[in-house]
Amino acid sequence: MNLDGLDGFTVEVPSWAYGNSGTRFKVFTSPGVPRNPYEKIADAAQVHRLTGLAPRVSLHIPWDAVDDWADLRAHAEKLGVRIGAINSNLFQDDDYRLGSLCHPDPVVRDKAVQHHLRCLEIMRETGSTDLKIWLPDGLNYPGQDSLRGRQDRLGESLRRVYDELGADQRILLEYKFFEPYFYTMDIPDWGTSLLHCLALGERATVVLDTGHHAPGTNIEFIVMQLLRQGRLGAFDFNSRFYADDDLIVGAADPFQLFRIMSEIVAGGAHRPESRVNFMLDQCHNIEEKLPGQIRSVLNVEQALAKALLIDQSALATAQRDGDVLGANEILMAAYETDVRGTLADRREARGLPRDPVAAFKASGYAAAVATDRVGGTQAGWGA
Repeated sequence: MNLDGLDGFTVEVPSWAYGNSGTRFKVFTSPGVPRNPYEKIADAAQVHRLTGLAPRVSLHIPWDAVDDWADLRAHAEKLGVRIGAINSNLFQDDDYRLGSLCHPDPVVRDKAVQHHLRCLEIMRETGSTDLKIWLPDGLNYPGQDSLRGRQDRLGESLRRVYDELGADQRILLEYKFFEPYFYTMDIPDWGTSLLHCLALGERATVVLDTGHHAPGTNIEFIVMQLLRQGRLGAFDFNSRFYADDDLIVGAADPFQLFRIMSEIVAGGAHRPESRVNFMLDQCHNIEEKLPGQIRSVLNVEQALAKALLIDQSALATAQRDGDVLGANEILMAAYETDVRGTLADRREARGLPRDPVAAFKASGYAAAVATDRVGGTQAGWGA
């Protein structure tokens, strides 16, 4: 198998996945959960050490706020990883009850803009280049506010942030079709996100979260269209059965993950020069945190490996000849290929464990941090 296309491919992991997080109901705590961003990064570094796939850690502001950002950056680099995207937070402040960047009150909108400008400062101090914005703004009732007016306000607010970007910085603009509001979200779909990005400029791109669509949505079609426009900036990989479940990627529909990665390969977006940032956005509640992240990055790698096995020349011929079943068979042959042994061999050749999950369990790391991380407050959703 020729899997040279895996060279340089990486997946960014989220700091919040290592804390106590999960559902709207009971969040189950675990021993050894990080108490601060330094310990979150230490856990993330373990994932990279065992997989060789996860050299970056996303941070969430203010959850991961520290007094000395240069020191946190040095801490990450000492452990062999670096700071990835900086995620803003617009969903935990009482002032944002009726919106943040879309709020009718210009004072509240300015507060939300200033939060993003602070995120840009943090990016400069940590070496991050990506500002990821998920906008939780929306409406619960028809007539509650002007739909058009909110889009105008959003455009104005985003413009203020965009104009302050550094030369190497960009905005990753996320969308979500429902939740926390239910009549409409202000960025409910990829088209709305794309329209705002096109209006802003080339350094504004769309984030696609695999859990942020209505059931039955053809996500790989969206991937293709955004790649055609050069506006697919990043992924948030996870799995969903019903809504935004944030489960381990590939758990619900591994064939969908393969189809997505097939479009990625067809567009050459798996290569680092594409600047598509492959990220995880998951909340581990009943499962162990680190094995959950390890499994996820390995699942993405496996899906990419299978996509790289597609005989593109034969597929193009079958498509040109109208060979419907033949074309499908070529795709399915790649999907049904067992690549696990080849990927294990590849890891071993690079000095990595053949089985990263087993290696983690044997390392004693979980027991060590459970003993060491006593006292203080465990990090959780929103902390």
